[in-house]
Amino acid sequence: MKKLSLTLLAALVATSISANSAFAFDKDHSTLVFSKSQGPYSELFINGVQPILEKEGYTIKGVDVSDLLQADIALNEGEVDFNVEQHTAYMQNFNKSQDGHLAALTPIPTVLAGIYPGAKNDLSKVEDGDVVAVPNDASNTARAYNILEKIGWIKLDPNIDKTKATQNNIIENPHKLKFVEMHSMSIPAVATDFAYVVITGSVVYNAKVDPKTKLAEETIAPHLLLQVVVQDKYKDSIWANDIKDAYQSKEFKEYLDKNNDGLWFVPDYSKEAK
Repeated sequence: MKKLSLTLLAALVATSISANSAFAFDKDHSTLVFSKSQGPYSELFINGVQPILEKEGYTIKGVDVSDLLQADIALNEGEVDFNVEQHTAYMQNFNKSQDGHLAALTPIPTVLAGIYPGAKNDLSKVEDGDVVAVPNDASNTARAYNILEKIGWIKLDPNIDKTKATQNNIIENPHKLKFVEMHSMSIPAVATDFAYVVITGSVVYNAKVDPKTKLAEETIAPHLLLQVVVQDKYKDSIWANDIKDAYQSKEFKEYLDKNNDGLWFVPDYSKEAK
């Protein structure tokens, strides 16, 4: 009877622990491999999310990749389990152009595009003819012009798809601003050659630009929020849901509360917080 009671007690304790945990732990897939870059998103995962998953029993391995295309190819071919470097728009384009089968799990903290000081450090000092540097890649060019419209410096044609806005879609430019489109990584180094500059995403982090100097920021569209991405066939797997739960956990929120110096826009996980 005593032995039976001890066995029953152990079972009840185990059940209680399981019931209080947001994680299921996939014992058949206990090693998780992700593609690692030199940007802020891999670092955020390593410092803020990986410890949560390791505490639940997972082993995490990072595989260095040179760029996001290579990361998605590796993921699509099953060489890694997930990546944390792209938004939905990029993923959907990859699926279409590369016959990919990738799926987004959950939005994650994202570095917003913003207007930063060039030679001027106050938006109210804008003058006719000022020159503004903006990124020259299509999606970030559109983001830049949307920010400039948000602060009232330009007006875009209301009949266009704003996610594809170009300089040709500007219908009002009261300050007669001039725009120089250039490689996004080059902008921080030459910022003072312009009145103002638009810097996007991980460029802020990689160039060590102080996010607190931002003069205005974008209102980010859902399709531009960074995502955890996996192969479509694994999106409902135990281990994929555990990664999702780690990003939406109380522990990760506490990490961000201590370590967000203004760099990160954090999605609202309040309805799903664990």
